[in-house]
Amino acid sequence: MQFPSFIAKRIRHNEAGSFSATVSRIGVASIAIGVAVGIIAFAVLLGFKQTIRQKIFLFGAHINIRAFAQGNTFEDGPLAIRNPVSDELPKIPEIAHWQAVAHKSGILKTPDEIKGVVFKGVGKDYDWNTFKKSLVEGNLITGKDSSSIKYGYSSEIIISSRIASQLLLKPGNEVIMYSLQNPPRPRKLTVAGIYDTQMEEFDNNLIIGDLALVQRLNGWGPDSVGTYEIYLKNFEKLDDVANRLRKLLPPEVYIQKVTSSFPQIFDWLILLDRNTAVFLSLILFVACFNMISILLVMIMERTPLIGLLKTLGSPNKQIRMVFFRVGLHMVRKGLIIGNAGGLLFCWLQHQFKLIPLDPVNYYMDTVPIVFDWPVFVLVNVVTVIISGLILLIPTLIITKIQPIKALLFKK
Repeated sequence: MQFPSFIAKRIRHNEAGSFSATVSRIGVASIAIGVAVGIIAFAVLLGFKQTIRQKIFLFGAHINIRAFAQGNTFEDGPLAIRNPVSDELPKIPEIAHWQAVAHKSGILKTPDEIKGVVFKGVGKDYDWNTFKKSLVEGNLITGKDSSSIKYGYSSEIIISSRIASQLLLKPGNEVIMYSLQNPPRPRKLTVAGIYDTQMEEFDNNLIIGDLALVQRLNGWGPDSVGTYEIYLKNFEKLDDVANRLRKLLPPEVYIQKVTSSFPQIFDWLILLDRNTAVFLSLILFVACFNMISILLVMIMERTPLIGLLKTLGSPNKQIRMVFFRVGLHMVRKGLIIGNAGGLLFCWLQHQFKLIPLDPVNYYMDTVPIVFDWPVFVLVNVVTVIISGLILLIPTLIITKIQPIKALLFKK
């Protein structure tokens, strides 16, 4: 066993009941709290970001390509299915999926209530996998109802729980939609399912139905759609793919990124990142300050030992390494306790939803948790590196201690 390790081990074993034992426990607690808070903060932050993005991407693709429409901004102009952009999409490896949709403004009418809505028509290429998580009642659109055979389009729709509550509708009920055009063209629709994203931007007015119905109402052929929704494999490539597609757009077509469609939400997510960084920096600063104070106390309490070691010929570097190892031992214990506490809290919240949230303000009803293990490892690595560097500071005082005065030092 190396000399610094041997002395450090003896110091740790002999400190029981001493004042330094109490302050060392405080040091371990400081590191443990800092690590636990870091793990919880990142788990919650990543959970918020992932949940919000998933909800946005239900109805707001990473990139939308649409034709300019006159008058009504909630509707799309006709966009040919085959165009330079659609031919280029399969050649871009960053794209995971794309689908054709169209939007139509309308009014839902029941015997007692009316409600303005935006009808989103989707086709057979629509990806329902993510949407299923937000379906709270009923079923998805099957496209196999009797109206599909008779009229060539499905009359089934999916509405939000907020719209269902306002119009007193349930799955299986019928409702009439009047499209906003001259003259209005009423269509009897059947509620197939009810979704709930807890995001006011969508739940207030968006309903989902058959793309063929929008094509019929607009007088389009099957070769025209309203919007291309494009989803990427990596959201960080958004700007690169958008710039590549923008070079191919004809004058009557424009591109819209999801960050431009919902700027307030993405600005809020950026603000969360900044707040988390400031919060963790303060926690780490307090933990490091405590470690410096605690190690100084331990050095002062063992001033006679330092004098004795210097008298016996131990160099300053070797003595400094003794107390550095004592400090690292506290850091190691703090890491173990902090990781255990932080991960346990995250697991309990993930399993039992202990902390609720107001969905009106947070777009979700409970605090979300994401277990991102690389981030958790990074928290531990950063803590060890910063703590190690900080521990070197108080050991500098050892170089100022004179052996004669140290041996005569009284605690």
